[in-house]
Amino acid sequence: MVVTGDISQIDLPRREDSGLVQALRVVDGLDAIGVIRLNRSDVVRHPLVSDIIQAYENIDSRDGT
Repeated sequence: MVVTGDISQIDLPRREDSGLVQALRVVDGLDAIGVIRLNRSDVVRHPLVSDIIQAYENIDSRDGT
C-alpha cells in the first residue's frame, strides 16, 4: 500500500487536525512502515514550481509550523 500526500496543501484551520499529519505521527517509529519525505530539491518540474515551494516553506518556518 502506498499513501501519498502533501502537508503543505492542508487547508484546515489547524494543520494538526489533518488526518495525514496524524497518520504520520501514529506510524512514526514503526519498522514495518517507511515514510519518504520529499523537499523542493526533489521537484522535477519548471524551476518556478520549486521557487513557490520554497516560498511556502519560508512562510511556514516564520510561522513556526
